[in-house]
Amino acid sequence: MKSIDAFDTIKNGELMFKYLDEVVEEIGEENVVQVITDNASNYVNVGMRLMEKRSRLWWTPYAAHCIDLMLEDIGKLNVHATTLSRARQVVKLIYGHTWVLNLMRTFTKNHELIRPAITRFATAFLTLQSLYKQKQTLIAMFSSEKWCSSTWAKKVEGVKTRSTVLFDPNFWPHVAFCIKTTVPLVSVLREVDSEERPAKGYIYELMDSAKEKIEFNCRGMERKYGPIWRKIDARWTPQLHRPLHAAGYYLNPQLRYGDKFSNVDEVRKGLFECMDRMLDYQERLKADIQLDSYDQAMGEFGSCIAIDSRTLRSPTSWWMHFGGSTPELQKFAIRVLSLTCSASGCERNWSTYPYKKKRLEHQRLNALVYVRYNTRLRERSLQRKQNVDPILVEEIDSDDEWIAEKDDPLLPLDLCWLQDNELFNVDVIRVVSSNSQETQASSDHMVSSHSYKRKHNEVPSTSGGKGKEKELNLAPIDEDEDLDEMGIHDSGHFPTIDTLDEDDDDLGEEDLS
Repeated sequence: MKSIDAFDTIKNGELMFKYLDEVVEEIGEENVVQVITDNASNYVNVGMRLMEKRSRLWWTPYAAHCIDLMLEDIGKLNVHATTLSRARQVVKLIYGHTWVLNLMRTFTKNHELIRPAITRFATAFLTLQSLYKQKQTLIAMFSSEKWCSSTWAKKVEGVKTRSTVLFDPNFWPHVAFCIKTTVPLVSVLREVDSEERPAKGYIYELMDSAKEKIEFNCRGMERKYGPIWRKIDARWTPQLHRPLHAAGYYLNPQLRYGDKFSNVDEVRKGLFECMDRMLDYQERLKADIQLDSYDQAMGEFGSCIAIDSRTLRSPTSWWMHFGGSTPELQKFAIRVLSLTCSASGCERNWSTYPYKKKRLEHQRLNALVYVRYNTRLRERSLQRKQNVDPILVEEIDSDDEWIAEKDDPLLPLDLCWLQDNELFNVDVIRVVSSNSQETQASSDHMVSSHSYKRKHNEVPSTSGGKGKEKELNLAPIDEDEDLDEMGIHDSGHFPTIDTLDEDDDDLGEEDLS
């Protein structure tokens, strides 16, 4: 909606509460269901104060940020930290020098190693996966006569990198282990970071499935997956264990009527907390009675069309079509299931134009972001009309340590419409070339999962974003097999606490043999 020029102020809890409360007042408290912020202590304080003053809305932490912190914590374990460091040295040598990069592309047939992703830590682990896929190619490159006869074969940097790729007995097994223990979590991150498909009804099931996938990838050996689980739980339990997520899990027909649905007290308690907060007493009473029809699949909920549509429609669309006989419960379910889990879309809007670097005047910055955001909305509408699968990853700018390339700007280069006298002229803004709007596409994705641990002997299942059920690939993983054949994909089909002391959670060399 807008930005606030706050460069000359201290962004403490009091100030942020004032700003956010003013926005809620401007929009109307009755129109706000959720406020999402990151997990810094000042924002946690703001969220609690907002919920105290505004009795109907919820504050929730930024899910993508929480999961990114999980990946950061895992990346600090000895095995992961050492492996990432060695992998960066390999990638830096290749991408830092034109001749080496050209040689690598010759051997890989122009397949890249760099995998720009949503966050810095997701980029790191996805690049590890890409590196592993090119394992045999890299071994062939550093063993080739062309490399051995080059000047790089005699330089210290080249000798070290070649030694890592060819002769380090731990490097490739450790790369495979890092992939097995993080890529399911990266898939969760990519789903909850979606701007296109709301993930509120899936995040519980998504997290549980990711943990079970990590356990299976470690062949059920607690000494291997235990440290990873502890890092995940240390962030998940205090930060993302929210009533809104429980309500979304319960109200998602894809999960509620599934065989693996976990109707535990914590889930129902979260649902009832949301109903108590978001509905007045009469609405709450009617919705509670109507909940029986939903639980028992009676009336429209039990029709053949409704049953077959559970996995074909999005949860929100399903409620719109089949919840007409329970209007209070329908309205409540749609409000919950329409929510996102992250605030990435807002961050991307405002990070498009670095304020300090370009020294944009404040009103002009607002106008640029206004046009950019509405351009993206128009693109989504065009995508839906073309039946384009929205569950794709939008590769955004990454950190420099993996030397990632940058995307082209979305807006046209001709900024004549930004002249001061026409800055807020709607007619002028509307004539911006539509060619760029129709050729660029922004899309994200989503999956499913819940936080309550199932028994180890149960085989988990997830639902893809298009509603079709997909079973996890449960083939055991061998470090020397190709990852594409082992089901360790980052395709999205899986479903403020300081970093913990790593000494008790770390793995030894013998655990990875």
